Amino acid sequence: MGLRTRGVSYTSGIHPVDEVRRIMRVIHHDLSCTSVMLIDTEVDSLMEVARIALDEGLDVVVRPHLPDARAGAVLEHLRAMALAAEKLRASYPSRVTLLVGTEFSLTARGIVPGPHQMVRLPLILRARPLLRRRITRRVNRLLTAAAAVAREHFHGPVGYGAAMWEDVDHTPFDFVGVNLYRAGTDTEGYRRRVRELVTSAGKPVVITEFGCGAQVGGDLRGPGSFLVVNWFADPPRIKDGHVRDEAVQASYLTDLIDLYAAEGVDGCFAFTFCMPDFPHRPDDPTHDLDLAGFGLVAVPPDDPSNWQPKQAFHALAQKYAALR
Repeated sequence: MGLRTRGVSYTSGIHPVDEVRRIMRVIHHDLSCTSVMLIDTEVDSLMEVARIALDEGLDVVVRPHLPDARAGAVLEHLRAMALAAEKLRASYPSRVTLLVGTEFSLTARGIVPGPHQMVRLPLILRARPLLRRRITRRVNRLLTAAAAVAREHFHGPVGYGAAMWEDVDHTPFDFVGVNLYRAGTDTEGYRRRVRELVTSAGKPVVITEFGCGAQVGGDLRGPGSFLVVNWFADPPRIKDGHVRDEAVQASYLTDLIDLYAAEGVDGCFAFTFCMPDFPHRPDDPTHDLDLAGFGLVAVPPDDPSNWQPKQAFHALAQKYAALR
């Protein structure tokens, strides 16, 4: 049986301190998580939330987030995070892990042409073998430098959250981390990929992201669940023909958790606790962006602290509790 680490991600800097304390209690006790992955650009903000989480009894994964920056800026930002994370680790031994980043081919400038992620993503998905080999070389070159920066300043476990399409050399890291969303109908193919990861890695495997939207067909779209939104409309609106269905998201999460446990995955982090940029408007289905987001809780447009658990929240809580 796998899943020694059972977690969810949370973006810090959204809620006031008192609400953060409540959320960390909920993540630990209601969701039965052992760990929380904290995502932020601001070092001080992330560390403040990390201390709250650690005091609550959760282990912490520090995940720097500096989108659309070039390699030099990414490494400098990582250095600041690593220094701060090391101070945290000294106070909470064996409970802090550092990711050097995630999906560098998409998030960092200079690996794939394009000024921002929405330009780079189509190029990545349509890339031919020559470009894919170039992407692999550039990603692994940046990862080698990032691992060196992390190891110099942080003395706990270090990893990376690879994109599904990246061919990453995980040699410098303590575990194999991958954002492994399931999409399409080939569920057995997904199972085989998980099994091959576990059997070939030679070190623990951690699924650093997985999830889908609360919508009919979200289980087939997986990471593309957000594409049911017309982002060019003002305000953004749900495209015609897409219907909210929280049960789809709940089943997707629990199916994958069962799979990870059965196949010997060491840990997983559901993406994500909340997404205020995808607000829930129950009386306005056309603008109910929550159905396209990945949050376990629905957030109203006017108050991020007034969140409400979705079916996915309760399903994940039950599944994680059963694995304790």
